[in-house]
Amino acid sequence: MDQRIKVLLVEDDPFWRETLVNDLNQENDIEMVGIALTQEEAVAAVHTQDIDVILMDINLTGNHLDGLEATREISRYQKGQIKIIMLTSFYEKDIILDSFRKGAVNYITKHNYQDIVNAIRDAYTNEANIHSDAAGVLRNEIQLSVLTPMEREVYELKKQGLNKTQIAERLFKSINTIKSQIRSIRNKLM
Repeated sequence: MDQRIKVLLVEDDPFWRETLVNDLNQENDIEMVGIALTQEEAVAAVHTQDIDVILMDINLTGNHLDGLEATREISRYQKGQIKIIMLTSFYEKDIILDSFRKGAVNYITKHNYQDIVNAIRDAYTNEANIHSDAAGVLRNEIQLSVLTPMEREVYELKKQGLNKTQIAERLFKSINTIKSQIRSIRNKLM
């Protein structure tokens, strides 16, 4: 690779900053161009620095999920020119989905940070290799998108371990309606 991949790290935790900077600085094709500690610093950096990829922590100040907001702002401004990889300790379906909705191209938990170098290279070359930390959630969400809202509600309750009678009682529906919904769900997902 002739050109080095310019990376901005957005991380407020000193341990992770030091670990990631040390690891990424050992790569010949990656150049750390900056570190931002807050949402505001991250957004400002995209206006003043030449950046290819951003490693974005989700929780920058307390428990505010401000990395998601920074991702949304940067994605809106940059229109996909800068690739954002979420690097976080969160593994929650809604946060994973929200990350992609706001413009992230990948999502990796800090537990799997050793995969970040390949994710940076993939993002830079526009490879669509979604890390396994997010792939299952995205696949499941796409599969479930064929369900109606009622079917999705029945599916979620069934997944929680409720039987047909309990689901019918919870949703104020007849047992026959729930049986019909479950049959429809099976047909759509099989």
